[in-house]
Amino acid sequence: MTLIQDVALLALPGGAAAVAGGTAVYFARSAARHRKDAGAANRRAKKAEQAAAARDEEAMHLVHSRLPALVYALQQGTGNPAAAYGAVLHQSLAGTDTDRAFQAVLEQVATALSEAAARSEGAARVAAQATTKSLQPLGYELQAAITKLLDAEHDPKTLELVQPIDHAASQMARRLQIIGVLTGTWPGRLRDDVPMLDALRGGVSRIRDYRRVRVPAAVPFHVAGRFVEPLVLMLAELMDNAARSSSPKTPVEVSVMEAHNAVSIEIHDAGPGMTPEVLHEARRRVSGAVPVQFTSLGNPAAFGLLGVGVLAAKYGFRVSLDLDHSRHGGARAVVQVPRTMLVPAPAPQPEPAQRPAAPHPAPAAGPSGEQQRYEVGADGLPLRRRHAAPPPTWEPTPAAPTAAPPPPLAGRALAAFIQGTRSAPVPTPNEEPNP
Repeated sequence: MTLIQDVALLALPGGAAAVAGGTAVYFARSAARHRKDAGAANRRAKKAEQAAAARDEEAMHLVHSRLPALVYALQQGTGNPAAAYGAVLHQSLAGTDTDRAFQAVLEQVATALSEAAARSEGAARVAAQATTKSLQPLGYELQAAITKLLDAEHDPKTLELVQPIDHAASQMARRLQIIGVLTGTWPGRLRDDVPMLDALRGGVSRIRDYRRVRVPAAVPFHVAGRFVEPLVLMLAELMDNAARSSSPKTPVEVSVMEAHNAVSIEIHDAGPGMTPEVLHEARRRVSGAVPVQFTSLGNPAAFGLLGVGVLAAKYGFRVSLDLDHSRHGGARAVVQVPRTMLVPAPAPQPEPAQRPAAPHPAPAAGPSGEQQRYEVGADGLPLRRRHAAPPPTWEPTPAAPTAAPPPPLAGRALAAFIQGTRSAPVPTPNEEPNP
């Protein structure tokens, strides 16, 4: 009923009661309509409050969960950063403007962090590469000077003094090579094929505890020149790791076993082994599957196994670590050298033919015109006979002072070290050739 209809009812006789009833109905309906509108408004307000609370919780979830997950994923380099920070906390906000806004924030942060990390990594890599390139030539010059001194001098005392210097220079060159490998530098090149045993001895000569390493007496394989220096460098790092991980009184044993498609070089130590976490990290490093990040290295930085992984991935070696097959209860490292890296043994060089003996002149004639008679040996040369001479008179001579005898096994370590050093010549820092 409208207001005009209500007034019209008032004009009717006896319409007072009807007017009262109509008014009551009107106000009742109005009140119901207002209650309905108020309920809808309350529901809308409650829904708005819930949506605002959900957005607030989503913002807190972005700050405390999604952004830290994104930063961690970028720092560790684990997988896709977009999948690391997860989805929205409230699925009701998925696909909304709030979700799109938060996604844009995450993408901007990921881009900024990736660019900053790339700049930092590039600067660290360039600094390491520049340092190694400036120090490696000095190390090679030092080794060349020491080699020249060892070739010129034969005094045992001089050799005993020079040997620690030569050994320290070899270790310094090896560590510079490993850092250079991590920066992408070619470790060096040996142009000639060498026996695998020489490669083993070359690796032994570049570590600190070379006296503890035992290599086979003979290995019937030869390595192609392009793979010699990477193999020597890998073996040196694995031998050094085995020696450092075990007691100084225990040996490090190296053995070679022929397989169907490769030749396996095994390195056994007698250390305490590794925990599962350490073994997992060591296997990850030697696999070469994860790129090396200079900005994520610890202090002190462990370059050795990382360099082994880089060389293995680049040249096709396979390196594995395990604890179950070690001979002495420690760890075992296995380097598999594919047969494509091996070459046949060189053919033995024929001995030079002996020159024919020149014809001997006829014996000279004596004063009486007759030829002098000489006894002639089987080779056609005259035999000279010693004529009897008066016995010499003996005179006593003063005895020369006798030198003190050297200590037992004084020269064995020096001889072993020089033999290993000469077996693996110093590489040249050239660029890697195309295979």
